[in-house]
Amino acid sequence: MSASDTPASRFHLARRSVGIGLTSLRDYGIVVSFVVIFLFLTFKSDVFLSKVNLFNVLDGNSSDGIMAVGGTLVLIAGGFDLSVGAIFALAGVIAAMSAPHMSPTFALMLGALSGLGLGIVNGFITTVGRINAIVGTLASSIIISGIALVLTDGLLINVTAPGFASLGQGTIFTLHYSVIVWGVFALVCGFLLWRTKYGRYIYASGGNAEAARLSGVRVNLIRGSTYAISGLSAGIAGVIVTSRVSTGDASTGTFPLAVIAGIVIGGTSILGGQGAVWRSVLGILLLALIGNGFNLLGVNPIYQQILQGSIILTAVAVDAWARKTSA
Repeated sequence: MSASDTPASRFHLARRSVGIGLTSLRDYGIVVSFVVIFLFLTFKSDVFLSKVNLFNVLDGNSSDGIMAVGGTLVLIAGGFDLSVGAIFALAGVIAAMSAPHMSPTFALMLGALSGLGLGIVNGFITTVGRINAIVGTLASSIIISGIALVLTDGLLINVTAPGFASLGQGTIFTLHYSVIVWGVFALVCGFLLWRTKYGRYIYASGGNAEAARLSGVRVNLIRGSTYAISGLSAGIAGVIVTSRVSTGDASTGTFPLAVIAGIVIGGTSILGGQGAVWRSVLGILLLALIGNGFNLLGVNPIYQQILQGSIILTAVAVDAWARKTSA
C-alpha cells in the first residue's frame, strides 16, 4: 500500500476537500445568497423592483455601508472596531454645531475629519497602547458617546444654515449623493486593498503578524492606519445622516451591529487575513434586502432578527471550520 492510500492520507485529503469547499462557501456564498433573495423578492413583490424602492434601499443603508467598508480593512488587518457608532454620532454633532459659524461645506468636512482623528486615537490605543482591540474600542466608544452628550447637553442641534442639507438630501438623476459617496469610498478602499502594496501589508498583518514583522512590515502602523480609515468612514456616514435630517443628535451612537453583521456575512474573517470590500458591500445589501422584503411582504419583523442572527452565526461558523479544515 502506497503512502497516499493509507487511511491517514485519505482522511487528510478528505479534510482538505471539505476545507476548500467551506472556503468557497465563505468567499462566494454571499453572491449566491444575494442573487437568490433578489430573485425571490422580484417574483413575490410587484413593488420591489421599482426604481423608487431600490434607490430608497440603497440610500437608507448607505451610512452602514460606508462604515462597513472602513471596518472591513480593520478586520482584515487583525483588529476590531466597536466605536464607529459613537464616532458616527459625534461627527454629526460637531458638523451641526459648527454650521452656524462657518460654511456648511467646511462644517461637514470638519465633522468627517473629526472621525479621522478619533480613528487615529483608536489606532494608537490598540497598537502602541497594546490594549485589546475589543476592550479598547468599546471603552473609546463610551468616552466618545459621553463627549457627544456633554457637547449637546442631551438636546437636538437643529441646523437652519442654507446648503447644509445638500449632502444628505441632494440627488443626481434621482440617485442620492449618499449612495454615490458609498460607491466611491468602496472603490477607493477596494483598490487600496487589492492593487497596492499597502493592501498586501493589510492582509499580511492580519494573516500572520509575526511573519509580517520579520518581513519588514510595520504591523502597528498598518493596523493603526486601518482604524484611521474606519474612523473616517464613520465620520463621513455621520455627517451624511446629520445633513439629511439637518439635526445633530448624540443619541444616534448605537452599537454598530448592522455594520459588523454585514462585514461578517460578506465573508470577512473576524480572525483577520481574509476578506474583501465587495463582499462587505454585498453583506450590507443582503441585510437591506431582507429588511425590505419583510416590509413589502408584511412579515413580522421579529422573525427578521431571528433570521439575521442565524445568518451571522452561520457565517462565523463557516469561517471557523474553513480555517480549521484547510490548515
